[in-house]
Amino acid sequence: MLRAGFDLGLWLILDLVFLVSSVTALVMAALAREDAYRAADKQKKSFWLIILGVTVALNVFVSVLFLSIAGLIATIVFFVDVRPALKQVSGGGRKGGGSSSDGPYGPYNGGR
Repeated sequence: MLRAGFDLGLWLILDLVFLVSSVTALVMAALAREDAYRAADKQKKSFWLIILGVTVALNVFVSVLFLSIAGLIATIVFFVDVRPALKQVSGGGRKGGGSSSDGPYGPYNGGR
């Protein structure tokens, strides 16, 4: 009885993690510009929106482990491969150099 409750709780936590990560990836894919996908030499924006949208739908409506894992793999590929390439092309993030005290308009000198 205790093990069954633990298994159910673990599965619910995994479902929630899968859902949150796929919704986050879908929102990030939707916010990126279409031309950034082409410039980064990745699949089209519509491709990623469809894949991640199907992943979200599967996580919400279908509770099949194989499909959830397939959706998780697509989400991980987006986060690990596509998103960094989009950020680099779009000018997001730091481009080498700089220090941790640099602000958006140059180094922060502590009010001096």
